[in-house]
Amino acid sequence: MNALRLGSIACLVLLSTGCSSSQTWGWYVINPMTKQGRINAEFLLSGVQWTVALTLACIALSVVLGFLIYLPRVAGNPYLDALNRGTVELFRSIPPLVSILWVYYGLPVLTGVDLNPFVSGLVALSLYGAAFMAEIFRGGVQSIGRGQFEAADGIGLTTFDKLVYVIFPQALRRCLPAMGNQFVILLKMSSLVSVIGLAEVVRRANELAVTEYRPLEIYTFLVLEYLVLVLLVSAGVRWMERRLGADERQRVGEG
Repeated sequence: MNALRLGSIACLVLLSTGCSSSQTWGWYVINPMTKQGRINAEFLLSGVQWTVALTLACIALSVVLGFLIYLPRVAGNPYLDALNRGTVELFRSIPPLVSILWVYYGLPVLTGVDLNPFVSGLVALSLYGAAFMAEIFRGGVQSIGRGQFEAADGIGLTTFDKLVYVIFPQALRRCLPAMGNQFVILLKMSSLVSVIGLAEVVRRANELAVTEYRPLEIYTFLVLEYLVLVLLVSAGVRWMERRLGADERQRVGEG
């Protein structure tokens, strides 16, 4: 609700600014009070579903892949450690836009399988995000004091139990702020998939700007769309932090 309220206030401020200026504004192009404005606004909003779907899919896949990329480092094997480092450096060194273009145009040549824009964007952005997620997990685990490892060893926990029940829960709680920042980055990176034809919010805005010749008003609407989406993601991450914080306090109290 706060995100939607802030978006509405920003829209009213822009409209009032446009009305008081000597510049010829064209806010009617997205004015929901007129038939054409309502059609244009609905057209722009129709891209939100693709943006949200791609972002959620990328977040889920990048978290899973990032954890799998990091996991070999737990073994302490120098060869697995080198594999982890190489994978992270490879995926995070390639610009996301280049990855998207390579997956969409290059991967079908190698595999013989055509990928639609959504799948191409999902693959490219998930691999990009997974490299950063792996480093986030590494930092979270390294932040756990040696005393926790020694205490787990002292009560006879196996390596698997030690990681699952002692180390990873604490590390996840510490990783959440950094993970939330990465979620926002993936949301904004989803705009790059518009270059290969995915009908998300940026693609919709570009198409409408070409037909209506009102780029300022249309791209301002696009800015507000992203503002609301980012605020919603941030609110979701803060909610998760509060929940995990409450759980942690409850465990301490019970102990």
